[in-house]
Amino acid sequence: MIDFTKIDYLQSGNQRQRRAYEVLKKYEVFEKLENFSPILAGTVPIEIDVEGSDLDIICQVNLTFEEDFLDEIMLGKLIPFGVEVTVEKMIINGEKSIVLNFMLDEFPVEIFGQNKPTIMQNAYRHMIAEYKILEEKGDIFKQQIIELKKKGIKTEPAFGLLMNLENPYEDLLKF
Repeated sequence: MIDFTKIDYLQSGNQRQRRAYEVLKKYEVFEKLENFSPILAGTVPIEIDVEGSDLDIICQVNLTFEEDFLDEIMLGKLIPFGVEVTVEKMIINGEKSIVLNFMLDEFPVEIFGQNKPTIMQNAYRHMIAEYKILEEKGDIFKQQIIELKKKGIKTEPAFGLLMNLENPYEDLLKF
C-alpha cells in the first residue's frame, strides 16, 4: 500500500498529482507544517479528484494554542503575501477544529487542524478506506465515483450511493 503519510508517491502519479507535488515542494508546505504532522488527504492522493478539487492537508493542532498555529503559518510564510485566506473555527463531531482556505498557484488548498493525531482524523481514515475500496472494486467503480463527483456529489456520499451505505461518513470508517 502507498505510504500516504509522505508526499513522495505523488512524483510518480498522474499529471495532476505530479503538479500538486511540484506546488507543495515549491512552497515548502510540508516542511513549514512539519511540527503539525501534516498529511495530504482527500481525493488527489487516491486519484478521484475532479476539476477544482482542493489539496486537503490535515494537521494535528493543539487548539488551546491555535494562535501559535496561525502565527507559524502566516509568519512562517507558508501563505505568500497578498494571498487571500479564510479562517474558520468550528466543532466537528465534538472536536474543536480550524480550517484555512487559500490558493497556491492553480490549487485551492485547505488546511484542517484538530487536536488528534492526523492518522486518527476522519479525513485520513476515510481516504484509506476509499483507497482500499477502489483497489478492490477496480477502474469501472472508480470512474463511477468520478462521474458522481463531476455532478457535484461529495466523495463520501458518492461511495454511499454506489455501495448502498446508510450513513457513508460513519460506515466508511468500518472498512
